[in-house]
Amino acid sequence: MAHEDCIFCKIIAGDIPSAKVYEDDQVYAFLDISQVTKGHTLVIPKTHVKNIYETPSEVASELFARVPRIANAIKAAYKPVGMNLLNNNEAPADQSVFHIHIHLIPRYGEGDGYSSNWNVHTEDYTPEDLQTMAAEINSEIK
Repeated sequence: MAHEDCIFCKIIAGDIPSAKVYEDDQVYAFLDISQVTKGHTLVIPKTHVKNIYETPSEVASELFARVPRIANAIKAAYKPVGMNLLNNNEAPADQSVFHIHIHLIPRYGEGDGYSSNWNVHTEDYTPEDLQTMAAEINSEIK
């Protein structure tokens, strides 16, 4: 079901133009208008879902099932040396369009325009802390 205020739903409907990479009855993939690297592609479900937290398993299954096929097409077309898959959820995590989407960002080597560096806090957590956190998360899996 489309969401009337969603730019991605409008792209799927053809109301807003896009550079379509792939489409079937469940999934639509198109080039990101702000190409981080050449071939930067967004893969979205045709079902409007805000983020990963609200994504039904059937929608996730259809969405993620297409990702390797599209990633391999980008690899064949442009010969990147690697690829980042990225999904942002909620504004504090830099989600700007609230329709779940997977970024496929081809990597071409150092200085290609993308960086995924983050601060590592290995020293902040003991092995026991990690076990406690794992158990706490596990207890919430439904």
